[in-house]
Amino acid sequence: MQSRHEDTPLRATRSTRGLSGAWLALGVAALAVAGLFAVLLVVARVPGASALFSDQNFFRIALVIHVDQSVLIWFLAFAGALWSLASPVHDRYPSLGWAAFALAAGGAGLMALSPLFGAGDPSLNNYVPVLRHPVFHASLILFGLGVMLQVLLYGAGWSPRRLWPDPVHVGIYTAGLATLASVASLAWTWQALDIPRNTEAYFEILFWGGGHVLQFAYTQVLLVAWIWLARQGGIRIPASDRLLSGLLILGVAPLLAVPLIHGAYSVESAEARIAFTQLMQYGNGLAAIPIGLLILVGLMRGRGPAPQFLPAADRALLASLLLFAVGGVLGFMIGDVNTIITAHYHGSIVGVTLAIMGLAYALLPTLGWAPATGRLARIQPVFYGVGQLLHIGGMAISGMLGIERKTASEAEEMDGMTQFFLGIWGLGGMLAVIGGILFVVVIAQSFLRRPR
Repeated sequence: MQSRHEDTPLRATRSTRGLSGAWLALGVAALAVAGLFAVLLVVARVPGASALFSDQNFFRIALVIHVDQSVLIWFLAFAGALWSLASPVHDRYPSLGWAAFALAAGGAGLMALSPLFGAGDPSLNNYVPVLRHPVFHASLILFGLGVMLQVLLYGAGWSPRRLWPDPVHVGIYTAGLATLASVASLAWTWQALDIPRNTEAYFEILFWGGGHVLQFAYTQVLLVAWIWLARQGGIRIPASDRLLSGLLILGVAPLLAVPLIHGAYSVESAEARIAFTQLMQYGNGLAAIPIGLLILVGLMRGRGPAPQFLPAADRALLASLLLFAVGGVLGFMIGDVNTIITAHYHGSIVGVTLAIMGLAYALLPTLGWAPATGRLARIQPVFYGVGQLLHIGGMAISGMLGIERKTASEAEEMDGMTQFFLGIWGLGGMLAVIGGILFVVVIAQSFLRRPR
Protein backbone atom coordinates (compact mmCIF):
# COMPACT_ATOMS: atom_id res chain seq x y z
CA MET A 1 0.00 0.00 0.00
CA GLN A 2 1.45 3.33 -1.02
CA SER A 3 1.58 6.00 1.64
CA ARG A 4 -0.40 9.16 1.09
CA HIS A 5 2.73 11.17 1.93
CA GLU A 6 5.03 11.40 -1.06
CA ASP A 7 7.61 13.53 0.73
CA THR A 8 8.20 15.06 4.12
CA PRO A 9 5.29 16.92 5.73
CA LEU A 10 7.74 19.33 7.35
CA ARG A 11 7.60 22.84 5.98
CA ALA A 12 10.29 25.32 6.94
CA THR A 13 9.47 28.86 8.00
CA ARG A 14 11.99 31.69 8.13
CA SER A 15 12.60 31.04 11.84
CA THR A 16 12.79 27.25 11.73
CA ARG A 17 14.87 27.25 8.56
CA GLY A 18 17.65 29.31 10.12
CA LEU A 19 17.72 27.39 13.38
CA SER A 20 17.55 23.99 11.73
CA GLY A 21 20.36 24.98 9.39
CA ALA A 22 22.47 26.05 12.37
CA TRP A 23 21.99 22.63 14.04
CA LEU A 24 22.91 20.91 10.78
CA ALA A 25 26.05 23.05 10.48
CA LEU A 26 26.97 22.14 14.07
CA GLY A 27 26.67 18.45 13.25
CA VAL A 28 28.77 18.79 10.10
CA ALA A 29 31.43 20.71 12.06
CA ALA A 30 31.50 17.93 14.66
CA LEU A 31 31.93 15.37 11.90
CA ALA A 32 34.83 17.41 10.51
CA VAL A 33 36.52 17.51 13.91
CA ALA A 34 35.95 13.77 14.31
CA GLY A 35 37.51 13.23 10.90
CA LEU A 36 40.69 15.03 11.93
CA PHE A 37 41.05 12.79 14.94
CA ALA A 38 40.10 9.74 12.84
CA VAL A 39 43.12 10.36 10.60
CA LEU A 40 45.35 10.14 13.66
CA LEU A 41 43.60 6.99 14.85
CA VAL A 42 43.90 5.25 11.48
CA VAL A 43 47.59 6.14 11.16
CA ALA A 44 48.17 4.86 14.69
CA ARG A 45 46.78 1.45 13.59
CA VAL A 46 48.81 1.05 10.39
CA PRO A 47 51.83 -1.26 10.91
CA GLY A 48 55.05 0.73 10.78
CA ALA A 49 53.39 4.13 10.96
CA SER A 50 52.13 3.32 14.46
CA ALA A 51 55.68 3.84 15.73
CA LEU A 52 55.07 7.56 15.33
CA PHE A 53 52.47 7.34 18.11
CA SER A 54 54.31 5.48 20.82
CA ASP A 55 52.44 7.40 23.52
CA GLN A 56 49.41 5.22 24.26
CA ASN A 57 47.80 8.15 26.08
CA PHE A 58 47.75 10.19 22.84
CA PHE A 59 45.87 7.40 21.07
CA ARG A 60 43.31 7.24 23.88
CA ILE A 61 42.74 11.03 23.99
CA ALA A 62 42.22 11.11 20.21
CA LEU A 63 39.81 8.19 20.48
CA VAL A 64 37.69 9.95 23.11
CA ILE A 65 37.32 13.14 21.05
CA HIS A 66 36.67 11.18 17.85
CA VAL A 67 33.92 9.01 19.35
CA ASP A 68 32.10 11.82 21.13
CA GLN A 69 32.19 14.18 18.13
CA SER A 70 31.30 11.56 15.51
CA VAL A 71 28.51 9.89 17.48
CA LEU A 72 27.12 11.89 20.39
CA ILE A 73 27.39 15.39 18.93
CA TRP A 74 26.87 14.54 15.24
CA PHE A 75 23.78 12.42 15.87
CA LEU A 76 22.14 14.68 18.44
CA ALA A 77 22.95 17.85 16.51
CA PHE A 78 21.21 16.39 13.47
CA ALA A 79 18.29 15.37 15.66
CA GLY A 80 18.27 18.98 16.84
CA ALA A 81 17.91 20.05 13.20
CA LEU A 82 14.81 17.84 12.88
CA TRP A 83 13.30 18.95 16.21
CA SER A 84 13.78 22.63 15.35
CA LEU A 85 12.45 22.20 11.80
CA ALA A 86 9.36 20.39 13.04
CA SER A 87 8.61 22.65 16.01
CA PRO A 88 5.94 25.37 15.82
CA VAL A 89 7.29 26.91 19.05
CA HIS A 90 10.25 28.54 17.32
CA ASP A 91 8.01 30.82 15.29
CA ARG A 92 6.61 32.24 18.54
CA TYR A 93 9.73 32.14 20.75
CA PRO A 94 12.77 32.08 18.44
CA SER A 95 15.15 33.29 21.16
CA LEU A 96 14.61 30.11 23.20
CA GLY A 97 15.56 27.94 20.25
CA TRP A 98 18.71 29.93 19.62
CA ALA A 99 19.59 29.74 23.32
CA ALA A 100 19.39 25.94 23.11
CA PHE A 101 21.61 25.96 20.04
CA ALA A 102 24.13 28.30 21.68
CA LEU A 103 24.47 25.99 24.69
CA ALA A 104 24.98 22.94 22.50
CA ALA A 105 27.42 24.67 20.14
CA GLY A 106 29.41 26.05 23.07
CA GLY A 107 29.67 22.58 24.58
CA ALA A 108 30.72 20.97 21.30
CA GLY A 109 33.36 23.61 20.65
CA LEU A 110 34.71 23.40 24.19
CA MET A 111 34.99 19.63 23.87
CA ALA A 112 37.02 19.88 20.66
CA LEU A 113 39.40 22.37 22.29
CA SER A 114 39.56 20.69 25.70
CA PRO A 115 42.98 19.05 25.13
CA LEU A 116 44.41 22.55 24.68
CA PHE A 117 43.15 23.38 28.18
CA GLY A 118 45.00 20.45 29.66
CA ALA A 119 42.21 17.88 29.44
CA GLY A 120 43.74 14.41 29.44
CA ASP A 121 43.44 11.35 31.62
CA PRO A 122 41.14 9.51 29.19
CA SER A 123 38.49 7.04 30.30
CA LEU A 124 37.50 4.72 27.46
CA ASN A 125 34.18 3.77 28.99
CA ASN A 126 31.35 2.75 26.69
CA TYR A 127 28.95 5.15 24.93
CA VAL A 128 30.31 8.49 26.17
CA PRO A 129 34.06 8.19 26.77
CA VAL A 130 35.47 11.10 28.72
CA LEU A 131 38.61 13.02 29.54
CA ARG A 132 38.67 13.28 33.31
CA HIS A 133 39.06 17.04 33.50
CA PRO A 134 36.65 19.85 34.54
CA VAL A 135 36.76 21.51 31.10
CA PHE A 136 35.69 18.33 29.35
CA HIS A 137 32.98 17.67 31.93
CA ALA A 138 31.69 21.22 31.42
CA SER A 139 31.55 20.66 27.65
CA LEU A 140 29.35 17.59 28.09
CA ILE A 141 27.02 19.42 30.48
CA LEU A 142 26.64 22.42 28.16
CA PHE A 143 25.93 20.28 25.14
CA GLY A 144 23.47 18.13 27.06
CA LEU A 145 21.58 21.15 28.37
CA GLY A 146 21.26 22.56 24.86
CA VAL A 147 19.90 19.29 23.47
CA MET A 148 17.46 18.89 26.37
CA LEU A 149 16.12 22.42 25.92
CA GLN A 150 15.66 21.82 22.18
CA VAL A 151 13.75 18.56 22.80
CA LEU A 152 11.49 20.23 25.37
CA LEU A 153 10.76 23.15 23.04
CA TYR A 154 9.81 20.72 20.30
CA GLY A 155 7.62 18.65 22.61
CA ALA A 156 5.86 21.76 23.94
CA GLY A 157 4.53 22.54 20.48
CA TRP A 158 2.94 19.20 19.66
CA SER A 159 0.62 16.60 21.11
CA PRO A 160 0.94 12.99 19.91
CA ARG A 161 -2.61 13.04 18.51
CA ARG A 162 -1.76 15.89 16.16
CA LEU A 163 1.21 13.96 14.78
CA TRP A 164 -0.60 10.68 14.12
CA PRO A 165 -0.38 8.88 11.72
CA ASP A 166 2.44 10.59 9.80
CA PRO A 167 5.52 8.37 10.36
CA VAL A 168 8.03 11.18 9.84
CA HIS A 169 6.54 13.23 12.66
CA VAL A 170 5.99 10.13 14.83
CA GLY A 171 9.62 9.11 14.36
CA ILE A 172 10.93 12.57 15.24
CA TYR A 173 8.66 12.72 18.29
CA THR A 174 9.65 9.27 19.57
CA ALA A 175 13.33 10.11 19.06
CA GLY A 176 12.75 13.02 21.45
CA LEU A 177 11.05 10.76 23.98
CA ALA A 178 13.95 8.30 23.82
CA THR A 179 16.44 11.15 24.33
CA LEU A 180 14.59 12.35 27.44
CA ALA A 181 14.42 8.76 28.72
CA SER A 182 18.19 8.54 28.29
CA VAL A 183 18.71 11.72 30.31
CA ALA A 184 16.37 10.43 33.03
CA SER A 185 18.30 7.16 33.21
CA LEU A 186 21.58 9.06 33.43
CA ALA A 187 20.24 11.26 36.24
CA TRP A 188 18.94 8.23 38.15
CA THR A 189 22.31 6.51 37.88
CA TRP A 190 24.22 9.65 38.88
CA GLN A 191 22.27 10.16 42.11
CA ALA A 192 22.47 6.46 43.01
CA LEU A 193 26.17 5.82 42.28
CA ASP A 194 28.23 5.17 45.38
CA ILE A 195 31.73 4.47 44.14
CA PRO A 196 34.79 6.74 43.90
CA ARG A 197 34.24 9.51 41.37
CA ASN A 198 36.47 10.24 38.39
CA THR A 199 37.47 6.60 37.96
CA GLU A 200 36.94 4.58 34.80
CA ALA A 201 34.51 2.30 36.63
CA TYR A 202 32.49 5.34 37.72
CA PHE A 203 32.01 6.61 34.16
CA GLU A 204 31.39 3.13 32.79
CA ILE A 205 28.46 2.68 35.17
CA LEU A 206 27.30 6.29 34.88
CA PHE A 207 26.75 6.10 31.11
CA TRP A 208 25.79 2.43 30.86
CA GLY A 209 22.01 2.67 31.24
CA GLY A 210 21.54 6.05 29.58
CA GLY A 211 23.92 5.08 26.78
CA HIS A 212 21.90 1.99 25.95
CA VAL A 213 18.67 4.00 25.99
CA LEU A 214 20.16 6.67 23.73
CA GLN A 215 20.72 4.05 21.02
CA PHE A 216 16.93 3.89 20.66
CA ALA A 217 16.86 7.61 19.84
CA TYR A 218 19.57 7.14 17.20
CA THR A 219 17.61 4.26 15.67
CA GLN A 220 14.43 6.36 15.47
CA VAL A 221 16.35 9.08 13.59
CA LEU A 222 17.74 6.38 11.30
CA LEU A 223 14.23 5.13 10.53
CA VAL A 224 12.94 8.65 9.85
CA ALA A 225 15.77 9.04 7.35
CA TRP A 226 15.07 5.67 5.71
CA ILE A 227 11.36 6.42 5.24
CA TRP A 228 12.01 9.97 4.05
CA LEU A 229 14.71 8.97 1.55
CA ALA A 230 12.81 5.95 0.29
CA ARG A 231 9.81 8.11 -0.56
CA GLN A 232 11.88 10.80 -2.22
CA GLY A 233 13.71 8.10 -4.18
CA GLY A 234 10.48 6.70 -5.61
CA ILE A 235 10.55 3.50 -3.51
CA ARG A 236 6.97 2.48 -2.79
CA ILE A 237 7.03 1.18 0.77
CA PRO A 238 4.36 -1.58 0.98
CA ALA A 239 2.88 -0.25 4.22
CA SER A 240 0.37 2.38 5.28
CA ASP A 241 1.21 5.42 7.37
CA ARG A 242 -0.55 3.82 10.30
CA LEU A 243 1.52 0.64 10.08
CA LEU A 244 4.81 2.54 9.78
CA SER A 245 3.86 4.82 12.68
CA GLY A 246 2.82 1.81 14.75
CA LEU A 247 6.20 0.19 14.09
CA LEU A 248 7.98 3.38 15.14
CA ILE A 249 6.04 3.42 18.41
CA LEU A 250 6.90 -0.26 18.87
CA GLY A 251 10.54 0.75 18.43
CA VAL A 252 10.51 2.79 21.66
CA ALA A 253 7.99 0.68 23.60
CA PRO A 254 10.80 -1.36 25.24
CA LEU A 255 11.89 1.81 27.04
CA LEU A 256 8.92 1.34 29.36
CA ALA A 257 11.18 -1.21 31.05
CA VAL A 258 13.80 1.40 31.97
CA PRO A 259 12.19 2.53 35.27
CA LEU A 260 11.52 -1.13 36.10
CA ILE A 261 15.21 -1.96 35.66
CA HIS A 262 16.26 0.98 37.82
CA GLY A 263 13.69 0.05 40.45
CA ALA A 264 14.62 -3.61 40.54
CA TYR A 265 18.43 -3.49 40.52
CA SER A 266 21.22 -1.40 41.96
CA VAL A 267 22.88 0.69 39.26
CA GLU A 268 26.20 -0.92 40.16
CA SER A 269 24.94 -4.49 39.93
CA ALA A 270 25.69 -7.05 37.24
CA GLU A 271 21.94 -7.60 36.91
CA ALA A 272 21.39 -3.98 35.85
CA ARG A 273 24.23 -4.21 33.35
CA ILE A 274 22.78 -7.38 31.82
CA ALA A 275 19.25 -5.97 31.78
CA PHE A 276 20.24 -2.87 29.80
CA THR A 277 22.31 -4.99 27.42
CA GLN A 278 19.36 -7.27 26.75
CA LEU A 279 17.02 -4.29 26.43
CA MET A 280 19.05 -2.99 23.52
CA GLN A 281 19.87 -6.43 22.12
CA TYR A 282 16.27 -7.60 21.88
CA GLY A 283 14.39 -4.30 21.75
CA ASN A 284 16.28 -1.95 19.47
CA GLY A 285 15.52 -3.90 16.30
CA LEU A 286 11.77 -4.19 16.76
CA ALA A 287 11.14 -1.34 14.33
CA ALA A 288 14.39 -1.32 12.34
CA ILE A 289 14.13 -4.90 11.07
CA PRO A 290 10.57 -4.76 9.67
CA ILE A 291 10.91 -1.23 8.27
CA GLY A 292 14.22 -2.13 6.64
CA LEU A 293 12.66 -5.25 5.11
CA LEU A 294 9.64 -3.28 3.87
CA ILE A 295 11.94 -0.81 2.13
CA LEU A 296 13.90 -3.66 0.54
CA VAL A 297 10.63 -5.22 -0.70
CA GLY A 298 9.63 -1.86 -2.15
CA LEU A 299 13.03 -1.54 -3.81
CA MET A 300 12.76 -5.00 -5.39
CA ARG A 301 9.31 -4.16 -6.77
CA GLY A 302 10.77 -1.23 -8.68
CA ARG A 303 10.65 2.50 -8.26
CA GLY A 304 7.81 4.84 -9.03
CA PRO A 305 8.08 8.45 -10.22
CA ALA A 306 10.57 10.38 -8.11
CA PRO A 307 10.58 14.09 -8.98
CA GLN A 308 12.79 14.80 -5.94
CA PHE A 309 15.24 11.97 -6.66
CA LEU A 310 18.82 12.83 -5.65
CA PRO A 311 21.53 10.28 -6.54
CA ALA A 312 23.62 11.26 -3.48
CA ALA A 313 20.73 10.77 -1.06
CA ASP A 314 19.63 7.53 -2.73
CA ARG A 315 23.13 6.01 -2.61
CA ALA A 316 23.44 7.02 1.03
CA LEU A 317 20.18 5.19 1.76
CA LEU A 318 21.32 1.99 0.05
CA ALA A 319 24.73 2.09 1.76
CA SER A 320 23.04 2.74 5.10
CA LEU A 321 20.79 -0.30 4.74
CA LEU A 322 23.82 -2.48 3.92
CA LEU A 323 26.09 -1.21 6.70
CA PHE A 324 23.39 -1.36 9.35
CA ALA A 325 22.63 -4.97 8.38
CA VAL A 326 26.32 -5.93 8.45
CA GLY A 327 26.69 -4.35 11.89
CA GLY A 328 23.73 -6.36 13.12
CA VAL A 329 25.16 -9.64 11.80
CA LEU A 330 28.54 -8.93 13.44
CA GLY A 331 26.74 -8.40 16.73
CA PHE A 332 25.90 -12.10 16.78
CA MET A 333 29.59 -12.97 16.36
CA ILE A 334 30.76 -11.19 19.51
CA GLY A 335 32.54 -13.46 21.96
CA ASP A 336 35.80 -12.25 23.49
CA VAL A 337 36.72 -8.62 24.15
CA ASN A 338 38.29 -7.92 20.76
CA THR A 339 37.77 -5.75 17.71
CA ILE A 340 34.73 -7.72 16.52
CA ILE A 341 32.88 -5.59 19.08
CA THR A 342 34.34 -2.49 17.45
CA ALA A 343 33.35 -3.75 13.99
CA HIS A 344 29.79 -4.40 15.20
CA TYR A 345 29.12 -0.95 16.56
CA HIS A 346 31.00 0.74 13.72
CA GLY A 347 28.68 -1.00 11.26
CA SER A 348 25.59 0.07 13.18
CA ILE A 349 26.83 3.60 13.80
CA VAL A 350 27.97 4.07 10.21
CA GLY A 351 24.56 2.84 9.07
CA VAL A 352 23.02 5.68 11.07
CA THR A 353 25.63 8.16 9.82
CA LEU A 354 25.01 7.31 6.16
CA ALA A 355 21.25 7.66 6.63
CA ILE A 356 21.75 11.05 8.25
CA MET A 357 24.12 12.11 5.46
CA GLY A 358 21.49 11.20 2.91
CA LEU A 359 18.78 13.05 4.80
CA ALA A 360 21.08 16.06 5.12
CA TYR A 361 21.34 16.12 1.32
CA ALA A 362 17.55 15.90 1.06
CA LEU A 363 17.10 18.71 3.60
CA LEU A 364 19.38 21.24 1.89
CA PRO A 365 16.72 22.71 -0.45
CA THR A 366 14.16 22.74 2.38
CA LEU A 367 16.57 24.82 4.44
CA GLY A 368 17.17 27.25 1.60
CA TRP A 369 20.54 25.89 0.43
CA ALA A 370 21.59 24.69 -3.00
CA PRO A 371 20.86 21.00 -3.69
CA ALA A 372 23.73 18.50 -3.58
CA THR A 373 23.78 17.46 -7.23
CA GLY A 374 27.44 17.59 -8.23
CA ARG A 375 29.89 14.78 -8.92
CA LEU A 376 31.40 14.95 -5.42
CA ALA A 377 27.96 14.45 -3.91
CA ARG A 378 27.35 11.39 -6.09
CA ILE A 379 30.64 9.66 -5.24
CA GLN A 380 30.73 10.60 -1.55
CA PRO A 381 28.40 7.82 -0.27
CA VAL A 382 30.33 5.30 -2.37
CA PHE A 383 33.69 6.31 -0.89
CA TYR A 384 32.29 6.36 2.61
CA GLY A 385 30.30 3.13 2.30
CA VAL A 386 33.03 1.06 0.60
CA GLY A 387 35.66 2.45 2.96
CA GLN A 388 33.61 1.55 6.00
CA LEU A 389 32.93 -1.97 4.68
CA LEU A 390 36.68 -2.54 4.33
CA HIS A 391 37.25 -0.87 7.69
CA ILE A 392 34.85 -3.05 9.66
CA GLY A 393 35.86 -6.13 7.66
CA GLY A 394 39.47 -5.59 8.67
CA MET A 395 38.36 -4.97 12.25
CA ALA A 396 36.28 -8.14 12.39
CA ILE A 397 38.96 -10.44 10.98
CA SER A 398 41.64 -8.78 13.13
CA GLY A 399 39.45 -9.52 16.15
CA MET A 400 39.22 -13.16 15.10
CA LEU A 401 43.02 -13.17 14.98
CA GLY A 402 43.24 -11.85 18.55
CA ILE A 403 43.54 -8.06 18.29
CA GLU A 404 42.06 -6.41 21.39
CA ARG A 405 39.87 -3.32 21.18
CA LYS A 406 40.78 0.19 22.36
CA THR A 407 44.55 -0.34 22.04
CA ALA A 408 47.12 0.77 19.47
CA SER A 409 48.79 -2.05 17.56
CA GLU A 410 52.34 -3.30 18.03
CA ALA A 411 53.45 -4.47 14.59
CA GLU A 412 56.49 -6.39 15.74
CA GLU A 413 54.32 -8.76 17.80
CA MET A 414 52.06 -9.80 14.86
CA ASP A 415 52.32 -12.34 12.08
CA GLY A 416 51.98 -11.45 8.41
CA MET A 417 48.30 -12.38 8.18
CA THR A 418 47.34 -10.14 11.08
CA GLN A 419 49.35 -7.25 9.65
CA PHE A 420 47.63 -7.73 6.28
CA PHE A 421 44.15 -7.38 7.75
CA LEU A 422 45.29 -4.45 9.88
CA GLY A 423 46.38 -2.89 6.61
CA ILE A 424 42.90 -3.51 5.12
CA TRP A 425 41.47 -1.94 8.27
CA GLY A 426 43.68 1.10 7.79
CA LEU A 427 42.98 1.37 4.04
CA GLY A 428 39.23 1.21 4.64
CA GLY A 429 39.55 3.77 7.38
CA MET A 430 41.38 6.18 5.11
CA LEU A 431 38.77 5.75 2.35
CA ALA A 432 36.06 6.39 4.92
CA VAL A 433 37.86 9.50 6.13
CA ILE A 434 38.03 10.72 2.52
CA GLY A 435 34.29 10.04 2.23
CA GLY A 436 33.67 12.01 5.41
CA ILE A 437 35.77 14.91 4.14
CA LEU A 438 33.85 14.86 0.84
CA PHE A 439 30.59 15.10 2.78
CA VAL A 440 31.81 18.16 4.65
CA VAL A 441 33.00 19.71 1.37
CA VAL A 442 29.67 19.03 -0.38
CA ILE A 443 27.67 20.56 2.47
CA ALA A 444 30.02 23.57 2.58
CA GLN A 445 29.61 24.07 -1.17
CA SER A 446 25.85 23.98 -0.76
CA PHE A 447 26.03 26.61 1.98
CA LEU A 448 28.19 28.85 -0.22
CA ARG A 449 25.91 28.40 -3.26
CA ARG A 450 22.75 29.39 -1.40
CA PRO A 451 20.09 30.46 -3.92
CA ARG A 452 18.86 34.01 -3.82
